[in-house]
Order: sequence, then C-alpha cells, then structure tokens
Amino acid sequence: MSAIVNCTDRQPSELLEDTGSAARLFKPGHRWKVLGIGVAANAAFSATFSGIPATAVVLRQGYHLGNGELGLALGLLGLGVALSELPWGLLTDRWGDRRVLLIGLCATAAWLLAMAMLVVPTKAGTPNVTLLSASLLITGLLGGSVNGSSGRAIMGWFRENERGFAMSIRQTAVPLGGGLGALVLPSLALTFGFGAVFGVLAGASALSALFAWRWLHEPPTAGKGHLASASVAGPAPLRNRDVWRIATAIGLLCFPQVAVLTFASVFLHDFVGLGTAAISASLAAVQIGAMVMRIWSGRFTDRHGNRRQFLRLCSAFSALAFAMLWLLVLFGPTVPGGQLIWLAVLPVVLIAAGISVSAWHGVAYTELATLAGAGHVGTALSLANTFVFVGFFLVPVAIPGLLHLWSWSGVWLAAAICALIARPIFLRPA
Repeated sequence: MSAIVNCTDRQPSELLEDTGSAARLFKPGHRWKVLGIGVAANAAFSATFSGIPATAVVLRQGYHLGNGELGLALGLLGLGVALSELPWGLLTDRWGDRRVLLIGLCATAAWLLAMAMLVVPTKAGTPNVTLLSASLLITGLLGGSVNGSSGRAIMGWFRENERGFAMSIRQTAVPLGGGLGALVLPSLALTFGFGAVFGVLAGASALSALFAWRWLHEPPTAGKGHLASASVAGPAPLRNRDVWRIATAIGLLCFPQVAVLTFASVFLHDFVGLGTAAISASLAAVQIGAMVMRIWSGRFTDRHGNRRQFLRLCSAFSALAFAMLWLLVLFGPTVPGGQLIWLAVLPVVLIAAGISVSAWHGVAYTELATLAGAGHVGTALSLANTFVFVGFFLVPVAIPGLLHLWSWSGVWLAAAICALIARPIFLRPA
C-alpha cells in the first residue's frame, strides 16, 4: 500500500512552504484552518446539491413540474458534478489545491447569482424545465471542483494517524450543508421565492472562496517536496485496480443515500402525509445523525486501523435498514389497527436508514487516498466522486419509473440491493 508522506508527520514549531521566490512560515495549528476551509467549501456546495432537492415539493409546484421532470432537473445537477469531478481532480494534482478551489467556488457563486436573477418564477412567467435543468447542470459542472481540491489539501496537511478523523470532519460538511439547506431552503422558497434560495447559496460559495483566498496554501515542503510532488510507489490511480474497486463501491453505496436526499421529502409528503416543517425536521435529523457518525467513525478507525472492516459493516447495516423500510411500506398498511403507529414508525426508520448509509464517507475517502498514494489524491477522490454523482444523476431519473411500476416499496427495495452489492466490492481487511 502506498503511503502519503509530508512534513507534518513531525510537528516542528514552524513549518516552511517553499514558494520558489519567497518562503512562508506556518504554525502547526494552521492545518486546522485548512480543515476549516475544506468544511466551509463542502458545506456551501452541499447546501446546493442537497438543499435544492429538499425543496422538491416547492420546486415541483413553483416551476409546474411533473415527477419525471422534477427527477430530470435534480438528476442533471448530479450529472454535472459527475462529468466534471475527474477533470477537476486532474487539474488539482497539476495546479494545486488553492487555485482550483478558488476558481471553482468563485465561478459557482457567480453562476448561482445569475440563476437568482434570471432562472426563477415571476409574475411575467415561469422558466421551462429545459432552462432549469440546464442551469442546474452547469451548477454541478462548476461545483465539482470542491471535493478533490479540498480533500487533497487536508491529506497533505495532516499526519497519517489523524487523516481519517480530519477527512471525516470534512465529510461532516456534506450533511451539515445539507441539513442547513433542508431546514432553511424550503421555507425560504415558500416565503421569498427561489431568487432568495439561489442568492443565499451564491453567498455561501463566495464566503468560502474568501476563506480559501486568505488561508489555503500548499502543504509545507520537506526535503524533496510537498504532497503534490512526492514520489509515488505503485500504479497511478486510474491504473490501480484497488482504487477502482473502492471508488465503485463508494458510488454504489451512495445510490440509496441519493434516494433519501432527493426523494425523501416527496415520500414523506405524498406517502406519509407530513407537512413542510415535519419534512424539514426529518431530513435535518438524517444530516445531523450523519455528521455525528462520520466524526465518530473517523476517530474510531484511526485508533483501530479497521477502515475496510468498517466499510463492509456499514454496507450490511444499510442494506438491513432499507430492507426494513421496504417491508414496512409493503406490508404495514395490511396490519389491522396499526395505521397510526405505522405512519409514525416510517419516518423513524427512514431517518435511521439515511444515517446508516451516510456514516462512512470520511473513512472511505481516507482509505482511497491512502491507496492512491502521494501526488494522486485529487485524481483518486475525484474518481470516486464521479461515481457518486453518476448516482445523483441516475437515481432521481430512475425513481419516477420505479414509483410507476412498484410504488415506494420498489424504491426502497432497490436501495437495499445496492447497499448489499457494495459490501463485497469493498476490499477485505488486510
């Protein structure tokens, strides 16, 4: 297994970045600022790609969409990220974290601001589904810059026995941003319209760009160079079978997670009968639970060195949780006298399934980056996120068809099957 090496493995009182023409000194605690930037950047984009689907009910009504059109629009947001992740990752390994993250965040902020002004329903008319879908596709293309660049920065600044914890904290930004989006954006859309929604998201990306401009720099040098230029043993990530296996399993295990993020609000509204406040609270509970589990899992696997075992266990638990949800949807209505209990239990099981299928991200990305080796972290993380956001495209497009054929029982059974298949694809413990 290749190892990622940088000078933060020894913690001197001051760390030196060689910039060619000048030198910059950093205190050892600067790595926590880098981690904070990674959290801010990922939270800002997560509020976009998870928060906009949380407004699905309002979006469907405001833009006059059917379920199929809604699924297409939300799916294209994920497709944009899937198409751009790998190119952004290759650029990150070539240009460095700072430049790619700044370009991506600034461009995303500018585009969302343009959407707030031009792609919103007004008294004069409503944008058609083509314009909305194309706009969300471009949002995804620009936002694909965040994952690989921020992940490479964190892997470069932290020691080996801290990376799982640090990456898990970074990954809490996804449910953090998604939870804030689920709590705020639906009510914001109802009260002030989608101009306010896109404007707030643009502001979040711009603020993250400001943080990156102020504090994000390449990791300090040590001897032969920093992370991006360190020598790498073994094949490059795109020729490494183990990297492809983990990236594939990550993408597959994200399929059921995407089903929760994109259509849970529709399920809770149409099938369970919850209102906007209860739906927002349920989705926020999923995100908060995922944040807690991601931090715990990072620290736990750093201490015990059991990342691969943990990933396989998460897949099994997720499959079980979605299988329970499938059985409740399929057979719950037939239980005599239990209608109220059944309706109360469904959101709880959905929350548990959503947390279970969202708890493993930091551990998986750390294992993947370690396998890829020094100098290829951006490419490896972006490869995995390409698979993840293929799911963000395919799942919202597929769910309306599953609903037509098998109702919600078919959706949750498919989620359970995806999680079950992912388990043997994850590498066995060494």
